[in-house]
Amino acid sequence: MKTLGVVGYSGSGKTTLLCALIPLLHGYGLKVAVVKSTHHDVDWDAPGKDSYRLREAGADALLLQGPKRWFMTRPAPTEVSLETIHASLQPLPDLLLMEGNKALAVPKIEVHRPGLGRPLLAPDDPCIMAVATDCLLDIPRVQLDLNTPSVIAQFIRQWIKKED
Repeated sequence: MKTLGVVGYSGSGKTTLLCALIPLLHGYGLKVAVVKSTHHDVDWDAPGKDSYRLREAGADALLLQGPKRWFMTRPAPTEVSLETIHASLQPLPDLLLMEGNKALAVPKIEVHRPGLGRPLLAPDDPCIMAVATDCLLDIPRVQLDLNTPSVIAQFIRQWIKKED
């Protein structure tokens, strides 16, 4: 399994880009999983529901099984690492796209829109191998057209082939 981070400031278009890339990468025959990291506490369940009550009663893990989707919840590890993330994904996909988790030392694509007035992350992160942007930048990194997801998908496909 290959892991690729997609990083950038809030509002830069990371989720929008991932939503465009996933079907394109599926078109290459890849099984894709996504981890979306947030600094906020998350909960997919509602107080009063049976699954919530079971979890609150102390279940170490809870799987909510439905006809079309299953949801698993368990306490987050005390330290987030690539190993703990990989361990939670079974069966392993071909490609894990990670939105956020900027600090993890994995190959990354930065999503950058100069119009937001935020600095580039790439100069301080050697793991950023390319910058997807909506204008031309004067940087020594590969630049990808943020408005052409097919070009970014091809870049990812070539990166996967080169890494194999």
